[in-house]
Amino acid sequence: MKKRSLGFWEIWNMSFGFLGIQMGFALQNANVSRIFQTLGAEIEDIPILWVAAPLTGLIVQPIIGYFSDRTWHPKLGRRRPYFLVGAILASLALFIMPNSPMLWFAAGMLWIMDASINVSMEPFRAFVGDNLPDHQLTKGFAMQSFFIGTGAYVASRLPEFMTFIGVSNTAPEGVIPDTVKYSFYVGGFAFLIAVLWTVFKSKEYSPEEIEAFEASKAEADFNKEKKSSAWFSENGQRHLIRGVLIFLIGLIATFAVYHFGLKKDLYVLTLGLISLGGLALIISGLFQKGGRFDNGFVTIMNDFQTMPKVMKQLAWVQFFSWFALFSMWIYTTGAVTEHIYGTVDTTSDAYNTGANQVGTMFANYNLVAALVAFLLPLLAKKTSRKFTHFLALTAGGFGLISIYFISTPSVFMLEWLPMIGVGIAWASILSVPYAMLSGSLPASKMGYFMGVFNFFIVIPQLVAASILGFLVSSFFENQPVYALLVGGGSMILAGLLSLGVSDNAKVIIDE
Repeated sequence: MKKRSLGFWEIWNMSFGFLGIQMGFALQNANVSRIFQTLGAEIEDIPILWVAAPLTGLIVQPIIGYFSDRTWHPKLGRRRPYFLVGAILASLALFIMPNSPMLWFAAGMLWIMDASINVSMEPFRAFVGDNLPDHQLTKGFAMQSFFIGTGAYVASRLPEFMTFIGVSNTAPEGVIPDTVKYSFYVGGFAFLIAVLWTVFKSKEYSPEEIEAFEASKAEADFNKEKKSSAWFSENGQRHLIRGVLIFLIGLIATFAVYHFGLKKDLYVLTLGLISLGGLALIISGLFQKGGRFDNGFVTIMNDFQTMPKVMKQLAWVQFFSWFALFSMWIYTTGAVTEHIYGTVDTTSDAYNTGANQVGTMFANYNLVAALVAFLLPLLAKKTSRKFTHFLALTAGGFGLISIYFISTPSVFMLEWLPMIGVGIAWASILSVPYAMLSGSLPASKMGYFMGVFNFFIVIPQLVAASILGFLVSSFFENQPVYALLVGGGSMILAGLLSLGVSDNAKVIIDE
């Protein structure tokens, strides 16, 4: 039994929800730093305030993926219940976020908003893998890239459009401008409507059909744990030893941050990532040694340990790609307003004009991504997916670096030239790694592994949030434009690493 090939409009309908999801995500990326600064955040403190977003994804996505693999609703199916719940919560958060009365409230709302967006977004990746045959995977993810680019373009231009129609773009100190507020309201409505379209216009294969597909691909052995109790006991011992070592390293590094008076952002890395990662391994080890290995937590930890080779190789590519993206999302507003407009006064017309121009820059790279989304599969067919990804990431890296050399806010030099490269990279980041990965995953664990793959999106963001503020304040004299140089170099490195991925797919796009 094989999955049937879907028509253009079927792929369109199953991907349409990403239009709304990305509108919410783009409003968050382009405006949250502006909201934080308006509410009194210092430039070096912005990364730590952003940490809620990736930390939420680290926790939420594998859990949602794990449970969506095991969900079946007679009317809504397997993934669509999560689309719907996430869309409702995210829309409410988008309405509330721009009305934050103080900084701590805005930071908390970012946490809630990002968690809600993740509940909707994670199953969408698995949705494509569930419904499409292997030869249509690249086309399916390219369609998602198109909607992501389109939605983000529209959302990023909303504050500028609001200014054009006469909505006030400035406000008293500590008050978020109306252009931002109304943009978030529009994004909230669009998020809900787009996801509802996919929920009601798409269908899913039943668990019985998924099982038949797996059997036809000789994947059934992967789906059931056949390991002995002795294996779990030995593996638990390995987890215990590694966990204790990692936990101690995290504690020592945390003490060093405290003892030497280093920037507190580094606690996210030492105490948050390293120590908690070690603690998770310790708990997994204790469970397995105690014979309690038949639970979701142990399954998640062991599947993470035994993930496919392609996934391990792509992990490094994703790490440096998303480190670069996070540096761009955090620091472009500060870089443009200070490096090019020469101001840090959030109440000034120059600052808010520059902040709007950042929204235009983000809109432009998403427009480029939407336009090239369907060209990347064609290039991949002529060359390879990994070479296509290398070219795209290299273009993005040079695009970020070029911002340092721009001195005037001209439309072409600032709004377009750097963003063409970034847009090409963004289109590839959103499609090519997922197409390479999906073909190597079992359908019964598609949601979980897509959630785990998100680790390699989230962890670099947490690393960026913990060290970029330290680098900017300690080495770059609080000039955020240097963070973009670091990001550009990181993206070029990701491109080089992509050449080493073992992607041997012969069929890239259906004829």
